[in-house]
Amino acid sequence: MTQVQDFAGRSALVTGAASGIGAACAKAFAARGAARLVLVDVDGAGLDALDLPGCEVHRIVGSVADADLWQAVAPSLAGLDHAVVNAGIGSGGPIASVSFAEWRRVMDVNLDGAFLTLAHALRAMEGKRGSVVVVSSTTGLKPIPGIGPYGVAKAAVAHMARIAAAENAKNGIRVNAIAPGGVDTAIWESGEDFKASVAAIGREATMARMAKTTPSGRFASSEEMADSILYLLSDAAANITGTVLVSDGGFTL
Repeated sequence: MTQVQDFAGRSALVTGAASGIGAACAKAFAARGAARLVLVDVDGAGLDALDLPGCEVHRIVGSVADADLWQAVAPSLAGLDHAVVNAGIGSGGPIASVSFAEWRRVMDVNLDGAFLTLAHALRAMEGKRGSVVVVSSTTGLKPIPGIGPYGVAKAAVAHMARIAAAENAKNGIRVNAIAPGGVDTAIWESGEDFKASVAAIGREATMARMAKTTPSGRFASSEEMADSILYLLSDAAANITGTVLVSDGGFTL
């Protein structure tokens, strides 16, 4: 089958690009003809491991929550066509038990970092058409006990995307969000309950047990999420802006 080259000659920014959904998006952009990629992640080794043939690739190692980093990255974003605001970290614990330090740690990356990414992407698109997808979560739509900071931040970034869509539609810039349900990515690895389950029954069995909360009975792959994200970014979605696409196997039903 011939690979569709619908991003031929275009440039894209992807944060959280070293693994999971971000890495899948970077690979999909390259496969679909993108000419230039700006990839940001704290994991330099993960960025270096990405094989992206045919692309000019700028690998930026650092936190999306670092305002100074964005000042340095800004020149690389000139003429940007697309952006995937994806970087995020996990967190657990009921709101009454979460320390303020943990709350701020999550908000620093998942909300403040998303704001800085989105703001700089929009500035780089001024004067031309462009599109952005912000990665939210079904936990920002459906209240799930025990993940307060994460769920609150994901609800906030989804609404931020809709506000940005309303502000920028007249300029030919589309902004959407995607709210994944369970996705098999490395973000689970930081959870203590997940680690304990993996130690007891293995990772595959742990993921299968977690997926039972989803009506489809499975978690999505990063590649499936990337396909949906690139659809929203592509010209095929030219009339879609300000939406939050839920891709969750029925979890929010």
